[in-house]
Amino acid sequence: MSALTIPILQVLSDGKFHSGEDLADRFAVTRATVWNAIQHAENLGVEVFSVRGRGYKLPQAIDMLDRQAVLGAIGEQREWFNLQLLDEVDSTNSYLMKQASKGAPHVTCVAAHIQTSGKGRRGRAWVSHLGASLTFSLLWRFNCGAAALSGLSLAVGVALMRAFNQLGVHGVSLKWPNDVLYDNRKLAGILIELQGDMDGPSAAVIGVGVNLRLPEHVLKRIDQPAIDLASMGVTVNQGELLGTLLRHLADVLHTFEDDGFVALRAEWVSYHVYHHQPVRMLMPDGRDVQGTVRDVAEDGILLVETALGLQRFSAGEISLRTGA
Repeated sequence: MSALTIPILQVLSDGKFHSGEDLADRFAVTRATVWNAIQHAENLGVEVFSVRGRGYKLPQAIDMLDRQAVLGAIGEQREWFNLQLLDEVDSTNSYLMKQASKGAPHVTCVAAHIQTSGKGRRGRAWVSHLGASLTFSLLWRFNCGAAALSGLSLAVGVALMRAFNQLGVHGVSLKWPNDVLYDNRKLAGILIELQGDMDGPSAAVIGVGVNLRLPEHVLKRIDQPAIDLASMGVTVNQGELLGTLLRHLADVLHTFEDDGFVALRAEWVSYHVYHHQPVRMLMPDGRDVQGTVRDVAEDGILLVETALGLQRFSAGEISLRTGA
């Protein structure tokens, strides 16, 4: 990435025209250097209007991540966090997994203005554009082994719900095991990747993506019904959103460490959109299994009543759909 791309986009984030000459003077570079930075932004999928005699402009004003806003929203717990804000990265999860293997400290958070190859569950891509979504990953180191982390994605879902409630984002719900929905459309998702032994110390990289304001052409690229906060009539500063999410994640993860998912189970169930509802489960071999969700176990396993009786399903086995 051009070192000037994000600084120039931060100037353009007000949604107004800025001439190439003014931008060149501001950053003490040539107009050609400004043009190259704009071209790089466009190559990353950022739409920039260029009008002769007026300069450059984004289609609309956008909100960009600000470090102090994030730390302010975290509050008293801010000292725990090693916060890294990146201009551009392929995937915050992939980046942080590499850093974790090199000894990155506990409670490291990586967020990016632009994520070029974001990852979703089951090999899907997480579509991410400047100002369109908040994407970040959090490293949390556990003394227990990976085998004891069953239900972690559900615990993270509880943290997201607490944060949304605090920010006045109402009407949202959880879909087992890792989606936040509004009106049966995906608003946010969770992807967890683990490092370490099954029985020894382990580390989890918790990736979260929240749709903020998705352009129509981006919505069409997503392979499932999706929605963003703007469409819900919600306006929230990205820094405040990230800081609030991190504060509630820290609270929930401490509870999960001490008492496991069982301590959060009732709260999670209260948000589950498919609880006691008919569902279709898409199996890895292509089969479509019908059933009714009865409960979620203390380890986060979904309990579904099927033609074969009450069956247990883990997050890696199925993709859940409404049975209606």
